[in-house]
Amino acid sequence: MDAGVALRSPLEAIRKFHDDLTLLRRDLHAHPELGFEEVRTSGIVAKALELLGVEVHRNIGKTGLVGIIHGRRCDSGRMIGLRADMDALPMAEDNAFAHRSSKPGLMHGCGHDGHTTILLGAARYLSRTRNFDGTAVLIFQPAEEGLGGARAMMDDGLFDTYPCNEIYALHNWPGLPAGKVGINPGPMMAASDRFEIVIEGKGGHGAHPYQTIDPVVVAGQIITATQSIVSRNVNPLDSAVVSICSVQAGNPGAMSVIPREARLVGTVRTFRRTVQEMVETRLRDLSSSIAAAFGATATLKYDRIYPATINTPREANFVADVATAMLGKENVIRDLTPSMGAEDFSFMLQGRPGAYFRLGQGGAEQGCFLHSSNYDFNDAVIPLGAGIMASLVERSMPVVD
Repeated sequence: MDAGVALRSPLEAIRKFHDDLTLLRRDLHAHPELGFEEVRTSGIVAKALELLGVEVHRNIGKTGLVGIIHGRRCDSGRMIGLRADMDALPMAEDNAFAHRSSKPGLMHGCGHDGHTTILLGAARYLSRTRNFDGTAVLIFQPAEEGLGGARAMMDDGLFDTYPCNEIYALHNWPGLPAGKVGINPGPMMAASDRFEIVIEGKGGHGAHPYQTIDPVVVAGQIITATQSIVSRNVNPLDSAVVSICSVQAGNPGAMSVIPREARLVGTVRTFRRTVQEMVETRLRDLSSSIAAAFGATATLKYDRIYPATINTPREANFVADVATAMLGKENVIRDLTPSMGAEDFSFMLQGRPGAYFRLGQGGAEQGCFLHSSNYDFNDAVIPLGAGIMASLVERSMPVVD
Protein backbone atom coordinates (compact mmCIF):
# COMPACT_ATOMS: atom_id res chain seq x y z
CA MET A 1 0.00 0.00 0.00
CA ASP A 2 1.31 3.41 -0.92
CA ALA A 3 2.17 5.32 2.27
CA GLY A 4 0.92 8.62 0.92
CA VAL A 5 -2.44 7.18 -0.05
CA ALA A 6 -2.77 5.44 3.32
CA LEU A 7 -2.03 8.65 5.17
CA ARG A 8 -4.64 10.56 3.21
CA SER A 9 -7.38 7.99 3.42
CA PRO A 10 -7.38 5.38 6.20
CA LEU A 11 -11.14 5.11 5.72
CA GLU A 12 -10.79 3.82 2.16
CA ALA A 13 -8.06 1.39 3.21
CA ILE A 14 -10.14 -0.01 6.08
CA ARG A 15 -13.18 -0.46 3.86
CA LYS A 16 -11.23 -3.10 1.96
CA PHE A 17 -11.45 -5.45 4.93
CA HIS A 18 -14.88 -4.35 6.14
CA ASP A 19 -16.32 -7.85 5.57
CA ASP A 20 -13.72 -9.39 7.88
CA LEU A 21 -14.52 -6.87 10.59
CA THR A 22 -18.25 -7.49 10.25
CA LEU A 23 -17.78 -11.23 10.76
CA LEU A 24 -15.63 -10.55 13.81
CA ARG A 25 -18.16 -8.14 15.32
CA ARG A 26 -21.00 -10.59 14.89
CA ASP A 27 -18.98 -13.36 16.50
CA LEU A 28 -18.34 -11.13 19.51
CA HIS A 29 -22.05 -10.27 19.64
CA ALA A 30 -22.99 -13.96 19.69
CA HIS A 31 -20.64 -14.63 22.62
CA PRO A 32 -21.14 -11.83 25.17
CA GLU A 33 -19.23 -11.75 28.44
CA LEU A 34 -19.79 -9.64 31.55
CA GLY A 35 -17.29 -7.27 33.11
CA PHE A 36 -14.04 -8.87 34.32
CA GLU A 37 -15.19 -12.12 32.69
CA GLU A 38 -14.14 -11.23 29.12
CA VAL A 39 -11.80 -14.22 28.80
CA ARG A 40 -12.90 -15.33 25.35
CA THR A 41 -13.17 -11.76 24.07
CA SER A 42 -9.74 -10.69 25.29
CA GLY A 43 -8.29 -13.91 23.88
CA ILE A 44 -9.72 -13.17 20.45
CA VAL A 45 -8.42 -9.60 20.63
CA ALA A 46 -4.95 -10.75 21.70
CA LYS A 47 -4.76 -13.34 18.93
CA ALA A 48 -5.88 -10.84 16.29
CA LEU A 49 -3.26 -8.34 17.44
CA GLU A 50 -0.50 -10.93 17.55
CA LEU A 51 -1.31 -12.03 14.00
CA LEU A 52 -0.80 -8.40 12.99
CA GLY A 53 2.61 -8.36 14.66
CA VAL A 54 1.38 -6.07 17.43
CA GLU A 55 3.01 -6.25 20.85
CA VAL A 56 0.38 -7.44 23.36
CA HIS A 57 0.31 -6.99 27.14
CA ARG A 58 -2.43 -8.91 28.93
CA ASN A 59 -4.05 -9.00 32.38
CA ILE A 60 -4.12 -5.25 32.94
CA GLY A 61 -7.21 -4.59 35.02
CA LYS A 62 -7.87 -8.35 35.22
CA THR A 63 -9.15 -9.16 31.70
CA GLY A 64 -7.96 -5.94 30.03
CA LEU A 65 -5.12 -5.80 27.54
CA VAL A 66 -3.00 -3.30 25.66
CA GLY A 67 -1.59 -3.45 22.14
CA ILE A 68 1.48 -1.39 21.23
CA ILE A 69 2.15 -0.25 17.68
CA HIS A 70 5.33 1.71 17.02
CA GLY A 71 5.30 4.12 14.13
CA ARG A 72 7.66 4.26 11.17
CA ARG A 73 9.65 6.58 13.40
CA CYS A 74 9.55 7.24 17.15
CA ASP A 75 11.65 10.40 17.26
CA SER A 76 8.79 12.44 18.69
CA GLY A 77 8.59 10.32 21.83
CA ARG A 78 4.84 10.83 21.75
CA MET A 79 2.27 8.22 22.76
CA ILE A 80 -1.44 8.34 21.85
CA GLY A 81 -4.00 6.12 23.56
CA LEU A 82 -7.12 4.72 21.90
CA ARG A 83 -9.64 2.92 24.10
CA ALA A 84 -12.44 0.43 23.42
CA ASP A 85 -14.66 -1.33 25.97
CA MET A 86 -15.36 -5.07 25.69
CA ASP A 87 -18.06 -6.09 28.18
CA ALA A 88 -21.71 -7.00 27.67
CA LEU A 89 -24.83 -6.59 29.83
CA PRO A 90 -26.82 -8.99 32.04
CA MET A 91 -29.99 -8.81 29.92
CA ALA A 92 -31.88 -11.10 27.58
CA GLU A 93 -31.82 -10.44 23.84
CA ASP A 94 -35.04 -10.35 21.82
CA ASN A 95 -33.46 -10.30 18.35
CA ALA A 96 -33.88 -13.23 15.98
CA PHE A 97 -30.95 -12.78 13.58
CA ALA A 98 -28.27 -15.45 13.23
CA HIS A 99 -25.65 -13.68 15.36
CA ARG A 100 -27.93 -13.12 18.37
CA SER A 101 -26.53 -13.96 21.79
CA SER A 102 -25.86 -17.64 22.41
CA LYS A 103 -25.86 -17.06 26.17
CA PRO A 104 -29.24 -16.76 27.91
CA GLY A 105 -29.45 -13.61 30.01
CA LEU A 106 -26.36 -11.98 28.46
CA MET A 107 -26.32 -9.51 25.57
CA HIS A 108 -24.16 -6.91 23.87
CA GLY A 109 -26.88 -4.32 24.35
CA CYS A 110 -24.61 -1.28 24.26
CA GLY A 111 -22.39 -1.90 21.25
CA HIS A 112 -19.12 -2.73 22.97
CA ASP A 113 -18.72 -5.55 20.46
CA GLY A 114 -18.66 -2.85 17.78
CA HIS A 115 -16.23 -0.66 19.71
CA THR A 116 -13.81 -3.57 20.13
CA THR A 117 -14.06 -4.38 16.43
CA ILE A 118 -13.48 -0.74 15.48
CA LEU A 119 -10.25 -0.60 17.47
CA LEU A 120 -9.10 -3.88 15.94
CA GLY A 121 -9.83 -2.36 12.53
CA ALA A 122 -7.68 0.65 13.39
CA ALA A 123 -4.97 -1.74 14.63
CA ARG A 124 -4.98 -3.65 11.35
CA TYR A 125 -4.56 -0.45 9.39
CA LEU A 126 -1.96 1.16 11.67
CA SER A 127 0.15 -2.01 11.95
CA ARG A 128 0.36 -2.25 8.16
CA THR A 129 1.07 1.41 7.38
CA ARG A 130 2.82 2.79 10.49
CA ASN A 131 2.59 6.29 9.00
CA PHE A 132 3.23 8.11 12.24
CA ASP A 133 6.09 9.24 14.43
CA GLY A 134 5.49 7.83 17.90
CA THR A 135 3.59 5.01 19.57
CA ALA A 136 -0.08 4.04 19.42
CA VAL A 137 -1.41 2.46 22.62
CA LEU A 138 -4.54 0.39 21.95
CA ILE A 139 -6.45 -0.09 25.20
CA PHE A 140 -9.05 -2.88 25.29
CA GLN A 141 -10.86 -2.24 28.54
CA PRO A 142 -13.04 -4.64 30.55
CA ALA A 143 -15.99 -3.89 32.79
CA GLU A 144 -17.24 -0.50 31.67
CA GLU A 145 -20.83 -1.31 32.66
CA GLY A 146 -20.80 -0.18 36.27
CA LEU A 147 -17.71 -2.03 37.49
CA GLY A 148 -15.03 0.58 36.79
CA GLY A 149 -12.75 -1.34 34.46
CA ALA A 150 -10.98 1.87 33.45
CA ARG A 151 -10.01 2.55 37.04
CA ALA A 152 -8.88 -1.08 37.43
CA MET A 153 -6.53 -0.70 34.46
CA MET A 154 -5.19 2.56 35.87
CA ASP A 155 -4.68 0.94 39.28
CA ASP A 156 -2.62 -1.71 37.48
CA GLY A 157 -0.33 1.04 36.18
CA LEU A 158 -1.81 1.70 32.74
CA PHE A 159 -0.53 5.26 32.44
CA ASP A 160 2.64 4.55 34.43
CA THR A 161 3.68 1.89 31.94
CA TYR A 162 2.21 3.64 28.90
CA PRO A 163 2.37 7.41 29.62
CA CYS A 164 -0.02 8.55 26.90
CA ASN A 165 0.10 12.21 25.96
CA GLU A 166 -3.57 12.05 24.94
CA ILE A 167 -6.37 9.51 25.15
CA TYR A 168 -9.44 9.04 22.91
CA ALA A 169 -12.58 6.90 22.92
CA LEU A 170 -15.83 6.66 20.99
CA HIS A 171 -19.30 5.34 21.65
CA ASN A 172 -21.99 4.52 19.11
CA TRP A 173 -25.10 6.69 19.29
CA PRO A 174 -28.41 5.53 17.79
CA GLY A 175 -29.75 9.06 18.13
CA LEU A 176 -27.36 10.30 15.42
CA PRO A 177 -27.69 9.16 11.80
CA ALA A 178 -24.99 6.84 10.49
CA GLY A 179 -22.17 8.86 9.00
CA LYS A 180 -22.30 11.66 11.56
CA VAL A 181 -20.07 12.39 14.54
CA GLY A 182 -20.92 14.40 17.64
CA ILE A 183 -18.69 15.95 20.28
CA ASN A 184 -18.30 19.03 22.45
CA PRO A 185 -15.26 20.56 24.17
CA GLY A 186 -16.54 20.07 27.71
CA PRO A 187 -18.99 17.74 29.49
CA MET A 188 -20.10 14.72 27.46
CA MET A 189 -21.62 12.53 30.17
CA ALA A 190 -22.66 13.03 33.77
CA ALA A 191 -21.25 11.75 37.02
CA SER A 192 -23.13 8.69 38.27
CA ASP A 193 -23.79 8.31 41.99
CA ARG A 194 -25.79 5.69 43.88
CA PHE A 195 -27.63 6.42 47.09
CA GLU A 196 -29.54 4.31 49.59
CA ILE A 197 -31.76 5.71 52.34
CA VAL A 198 -32.56 3.28 55.16
CA ILE A 199 -35.55 4.37 57.27
CA GLU A 200 -35.92 2.80 60.70
CA GLY A 201 -39.30 3.03 62.39
CA LYS A 202 -41.36 0.80 64.67
CA GLY A 203 -43.37 -2.02 63.20
CA GLY A 204 -46.76 -3.23 64.29
CA HIS A 205 -50.30 -4.13 63.32
CA GLY A 206 -51.85 -2.30 60.38
CA ALA A 207 -55.10 -1.96 62.32
CA HIS A 208 -53.30 -0.04 65.08
CA PRO A 209 -50.94 2.40 63.32
CA TYR A 210 -50.92 4.72 66.35
CA GLN A 211 -48.80 2.12 68.12
CA THR A 212 -46.16 2.22 65.37
CA ILE A 213 -43.75 4.58 63.67
CA ASP A 214 -44.59 3.81 60.06
CA PRO A 215 -41.48 3.87 57.82
CA VAL A 216 -43.66 3.62 54.71
CA VAL A 217 -45.26 6.97 55.44
CA VAL A 218 -41.81 8.46 56.10
CA ALA A 219 -40.55 6.99 52.81
CA GLY A 220 -43.43 8.62 50.95
CA GLN A 221 -42.62 12.02 52.44
CA ILE A 222 -38.94 11.65 51.56
CA ILE A 223 -39.75 10.61 47.98
CA THR A 224 -41.87 13.71 47.52
CA ALA A 225 -39.34 16.03 49.16
CA THR A 226 -36.39 14.82 47.07
CA GLN A 227 -38.15 16.03 43.93
CA SER A 228 -37.62 19.59 45.16
CA ILE A 229 -33.84 19.27 45.32
CA VAL A 230 -33.22 19.99 41.65
CA SER A 231 -36.07 22.42 41.11
CA ARG A 232 -35.31 24.54 44.18
CA ASN A 233 -31.56 24.15 44.71
CA VAL A 234 -29.86 23.71 41.34
CA ASN A 235 -29.20 26.73 39.15
CA PRO A 236 -31.36 26.39 36.01
CA LEU A 237 -28.19 26.85 33.93
CA ASP A 238 -26.73 23.71 35.53
CA SER A 239 -28.07 20.17 35.21
CA ALA A 240 -28.90 17.46 37.71
CA VAL A 241 -31.13 14.42 38.03
CA VAL A 242 -32.29 12.77 41.25
CA SER A 243 -34.24 9.55 40.68
CA ILE A 244 -35.49 7.10 43.28
CA CYS A 245 -35.66 3.82 41.41
CA SER A 246 -36.35 1.24 44.10
CA VAL A 247 -38.72 1.26 47.08
CA GLN A 248 -38.64 -1.71 49.44
CA ALA A 249 -40.74 -2.13 52.58
CA GLY A 250 -42.79 -4.88 54.14
CA ASN A 251 -44.06 -8.13 52.67
CA PRO A 252 -46.77 -8.15 49.97
CA GLY A 253 -48.20 -11.24 51.60
CA ALA A 254 -48.61 -9.50 54.96
CA MET A 255 -51.24 -6.89 54.26
CA SER A 256 -51.79 -6.00 57.91
CA VAL A 257 -48.18 -5.72 59.05
CA ILE A 258 -46.52 -2.32 59.21
CA PRO A 259 -42.80 -3.01 58.70
CA ARG A 260 -39.98 -1.77 60.87
CA GLU A 261 -37.81 -0.66 57.96
CA ALA A 262 -38.03 0.86 54.50
CA ARG A 263 -35.29 1.33 51.89
CA LEU A 264 -35.05 3.77 49.01
CA VAL A 265 -32.39 3.34 46.32
CA GLY A 266 -31.70 5.76 43.53
CA THR A 267 -29.21 7.60 41.36
CA VAL A 268 -27.92 11.15 41.09
CA ARG A 269 -26.50 12.57 37.85
CA THR A 270 -24.54 15.83 37.74
CA PHE A 271 -21.80 17.53 35.74
CA ARG A 272 -20.28 19.90 38.30
CA ARG A 273 -18.62 18.82 41.55
CA THR A 274 -20.28 21.65 43.51
CA VAL A 275 -23.73 20.52 42.35
CA GLN A 276 -22.90 16.92 43.18
CA GLU A 277 -21.86 17.87 46.73
CA MET A 278 -24.94 20.03 47.23
CA VAL A 279 -27.30 17.24 46.14
CA GLU A 280 -25.66 14.77 48.52
CA THR A 281 -25.96 17.24 51.40
CA ARG A 282 -29.61 18.00 50.65
CA LEU A 283 -30.47 14.29 50.42
CA ARG A 284 -28.92 13.68 53.83
CA ASP A 285 -30.53 16.70 55.48
CA LEU A 286 -34.00 16.12 54.02
CA SER A 287 -34.16 12.40 54.80
CA SER A 288 -32.89 12.74 58.37
CA SER A 289 -35.07 15.74 59.25
CA ILE A 290 -38.25 14.29 57.74
CA ALA A 291 -37.68 10.99 59.51
CA ALA A 292 -37.06 12.81 62.81
CA ALA A 293 -40.33 14.68 62.44
CA PHE A 294 -42.16 11.33 62.51
CA GLY A 295 -40.05 9.86 65.30
CA ALA A 296 -38.06 7.66 62.92
CA THR A 297 -34.43 7.73 61.75
CA ALA A 298 -33.04 7.79 58.23
CA THR A 299 -29.48 6.99 57.23
CA LEU A 300 -28.03 7.93 53.85
CA LYS A 301 -25.34 5.88 52.14
CA TYR A 302 -23.97 7.79 49.15
CA ASP A 303 -21.50 6.23 46.68
CA ARG A 304 -19.81 8.13 43.87
CA ILE A 305 -19.55 5.55 41.11
CA TYR A 306 -18.25 7.37 38.02
CA PRO A 307 -17.13 11.00 37.71
CA ALA A 308 -18.39 13.20 34.90
CA THR A 309 -16.87 12.62 31.46
CA ILE A 310 -15.28 15.97 30.61
CA ASN A 311 -13.44 16.48 27.32
CA THR A 312 -10.43 18.77 27.25
CA PRO A 313 -11.06 21.54 24.67
CA ARG A 314 -7.91 21.10 22.58
CA GLU A 315 -8.40 17.35 22.14
CA ALA A 316 -12.15 17.69 21.51
CA ASN A 317 -11.54 20.25 18.78
CA PHE A 318 -8.86 17.98 17.33
CA VAL A 319 -11.35 15.09 17.07
CA ALA A 320 -13.85 17.42 15.39
CA ASP A 321 -11.19 18.60 12.92
CA VAL A 322 -10.16 15.03 12.08
CA ALA A 323 -13.78 13.97 11.59
CA THR A 324 -14.49 17.06 9.48
CA ALA A 325 -11.54 16.31 7.20
CA MET A 326 -12.90 12.81 6.68
CA LEU A 327 -16.66 13.45 6.54
CA GLY A 328 -17.18 17.13 5.78
CA LYS A 329 -18.29 19.77 8.27
CA GLU A 330 -21.98 19.08 7.60
CA ASN A 331 -21.55 15.67 9.25
CA VAL A 332 -19.78 16.81 12.40
CA ILE A 333 -21.66 18.28 15.37
CA ARG A 334 -19.24 20.28 17.51
CA ASP A 335 -21.71 21.21 20.26
CA LEU A 336 -23.47 17.90 20.92
CA THR A 337 -25.84 18.04 23.88
CA PRO A 338 -24.33 16.14 26.84
CA SER A 339 -26.00 12.97 28.09
CA MET A 340 -27.04 12.34 31.69
CA GLY A 341 -25.76 8.80 31.26
CA ALA A 342 -22.33 7.88 32.67
CA GLU A 343 -19.11 6.38 31.34
CA ASP A 344 -15.99 5.16 33.11
CA PHE A 345 -13.71 6.60 30.43
CA SER A 346 -14.14 9.59 32.76
CA PHE A 347 -11.44 8.09 35.00
CA MET A 348 -8.96 8.08 32.12
CA LEU A 349 -9.83 11.68 31.28
CA GLN A 350 -9.00 12.59 34.87
CA GLY A 351 -5.54 11.16 34.32
CA ARG A 352 -4.82 12.39 30.80
CA PRO A 353 -6.11 15.04 28.39
CA GLY A 354 -8.39 13.59 25.77
CA ALA A 355 -11.82 13.36 24.25
CA TYR A 356 -14.82 11.06 24.03
CA PHE A 357 -17.03 11.32 20.96
CA ARG A 358 -20.24 9.91 19.57
CA LEU A 359 -20.31 7.84 16.39
CA GLY A 360 -23.73 8.02 14.80
CA GLN A 361 -25.23 4.68 13.86
CA GLY A 362 -28.94 5.45 13.53
CA GLY A 363 -31.71 3.13 14.63
CA ALA A 364 -33.38 5.22 17.32
CA GLU A 365 -36.24 6.00 14.96
CA GLN A 366 -36.97 2.24 14.84
CA GLY A 367 -36.75 1.90 18.62
CA CYS A 368 -33.18 0.60 18.64
CA PHE A 369 -31.78 2.27 21.76
CA LEU A 370 -28.76 1.51 23.89
CA HIS A 371 -29.50 -1.09 26.58
CA SER A 372 -32.67 -2.24 24.84
CA SER A 373 -33.35 -5.93 24.20
CA ASN A 374 -33.60 -5.41 20.43
CA TYR A 375 -30.42 -3.35 20.07
CA ASP A 376 -27.71 -4.28 17.57
CA PHE A 377 -24.60 -2.44 16.48
CA ASN A 378 -24.72 -1.05 12.95
CA ASP A 379 -21.88 -2.78 11.09
CA ALA A 380 -21.96 -0.15 8.33
CA VAL A 381 -20.17 2.37 10.57
CA ILE A 382 -17.23 0.12 11.52
CA PRO A 383 -14.85 1.54 8.86
CA LEU A 384 -15.81 5.08 9.79
CA GLY A 385 -15.06 4.58 13.48
CA ALA A 386 -11.81 2.75 12.74
CA GLY A 387 -10.81 5.39 10.20
CA ILE A 388 -11.27 8.23 12.66
CA MET A 389 -9.32 6.37 15.34
CA ALA A 390 -6.47 5.71 12.92
CA SER A 391 -6.47 9.31 11.73
CA LEU A 392 -6.22 10.56 15.31
CA VAL A 393 -2.94 8.67 15.58
CA GLU A 394 -1.58 9.75 12.20
CA ARG A 395 -2.50 13.41 12.53
CA SER A 396 -1.40 13.78 16.13
CA MET A 397 1.99 12.21 15.41
CA PRO A 398 2.79 13.06 11.76
CA VAL A 399 5.97 11.86 10.11
CA VAL A 400 8.00 14.88 9.05
CA ASP A 401 10.65 13.90 6.49
